[in-house]
Amino acid sequence: MAREFSIAVAGATGAVGQTFLKVLAERNIPMKELRLLASERSEGKKINFKGNELTVHRLEHDSFEGIDIALFSCGGDRSLTFAPSAAKAGAVVVDNSSAWRMDPDVPLVVPEVNPHAISGYKNKGIIANPNCSTIQMVVALKPLHDKARIKRIVVSTYQAVSGTGHKAIIELENQIIAWAEGKPMENKVYPHRIAFNCLPHIDSFLENGYTKEEMKMVNETRKIMEIPDVMVSATTVRVPVFYSHSEAVNVEFETPVSPDEAKELLKNAPGVRLVDDPSKNEYPLAIDAQGQDLTYVGRIRKDLSCENGLAMWVVADNIRKGAATNAVQIAEVLMDKYL
Repeated sequence: MAREFSIAVAGATGAVGQTFLKVLAERNIPMKELRLLASERSEGKKINFKGNELTVHRLEHDSFEGIDIALFSCGGDRSLTFAPSAAKAGAVVVDNSSAWRMDPDVPLVVPEVNPHAISGYKNKGIIANPNCSTIQMVVALKPLHDKARIKRIVVSTYQAVSGTGHKAIIELENQIIAWAEGKPMENKVYPHRIAFNCLPHIDSFLENGYTKEEMKMVNETRKIMEIPDVMVSATTVRVPVFYSHSEAVNVEFETPVSPDEAKELLKNAPGVRLVDDPSKNEYPLAIDAQGQDLTYVGRIRKDLSCENGLAMWVVADNIRKGAATNAVQIAEVLMDKYL
């Protein structure tokens, strides 16, 4: 009989926390206990999991006794506060915030790309889940990098409002309704209205003119793919889509890779679905990726501006593969190989 594990979900009532529970149920993770944790605001709330009613408990420093794996989706500050306590209690933390990603003692993991890095959890008892936009890009790029080393990446993202949270989804809904009724559109979540608009502004701006989101893609890509010298330039844009991030990715390699070779490599790559037949209007769409765990790749073509370049279009559900599913996949590797 397979061993069963005790799992805690910190931030269980949030959008990603709820998706953690959905993915845990879908993938039939063997559990002897599922402990739901959240802020005092949600303490006592009941959540149905596979027909059982579970009570949400307050997230505290002593919440992790007897827990094997703690899935965290409760914000960077709370992760910095509580993740060390979980690790001290013997749990392995898989954290979805940005708090630990660039810590040299904490592995930053996408299971299709660098599963070997998971062993680094022994340093601090913590594994970091990368940024959603980074995850889908490196899933698509890893098979190509293995064929011909990547020199340079230029990426422009088109990111769904769900990446900002439930309040942003509501704001977009309300703005669309107001527009349809001829009423003024209010914006509180974003500095400008998001309905029928594109905002080249995700997270705060830094002194170099890039945003934090853009620099996450630069630094996380280097760490995950273990190519610290790769050149990356990112422009991240918020668009009026509810779920799934889309990316235009331009890659320059050290040696040639033809579009046909790339398609063949990606067709059988783990975690990838190739959708690439423009003659039939078949290419990755945000609405098709929504609710799915795969990274969709298409529009693969030669980059006409450099000798060894390709351009492609990459789409994935930012709440699932971009957050919850990736974390649960890390937990599966931990259960299978390390715990």
